[in-house]
Amino acid sequence: MLVDLETIQKQIYEIRGRRVMLDVHLAAMYQVPTKRLKEQVRRNIERFPDDFMFELSKDEFQYVVAICDHILKFSHVAPFAFTQEGVAMLSGVLRSDIAIDVNIAVMRAFVRMRTLASQYAELKRQLEEYQMNTSMQIEEILIIINELSEQRQLENKPRNPIGFRAGNTDTQQQTSINE
Repeated sequence: MLVDLETIQKQIYEIRGRRVMLDVHLAAMYQVPTKRLKEQVRRNIERFPDDFMFELSKDEFQYVVAICDHILKFSHVAPFAFTQEGVAMLSGVLRSDIAIDVNIAVMRAFVRMRTLASQYAELKRQLEEYQMNTSMQIEEILIIINELSEQRQLENKPRNPIGFRAGNTDTQQQTSINE
């Protein structure tokens, strides 16, 4: 395999609500110049409908450059963005052994990302459920504490002191002297 899955995953971006790879990264993996890759796509444009490939707008292009794609920083041409289906179509257009190997690796990366995203969604759901249960338990504890506090306040009437209580010592001395 030419490129490992982690490297491919780092080159998959979310643009227009889709996971895509840019032509410059794909060209590097396919070991062809980006210009050659774009030529092949334009010659076979009927194979690349909008849900397979689209050209980045100026704002999208600036966004991709801003999120750390330094390769595009010096380019004056907006790149093509290929969805998973578009990448699959590229291997047929480029027709080389490298293209087949890269295509397989890219498909695995897309599948792995989809799997990780679904696992993340399940983990998020479980965490929200845990938080909700914990909040309910804390709320129940606070209600019980408030009820106990109210009971204590109702029962808080003056009580007779407990234990020995010495009276006035002067009166006790006078009675013992007089006797």
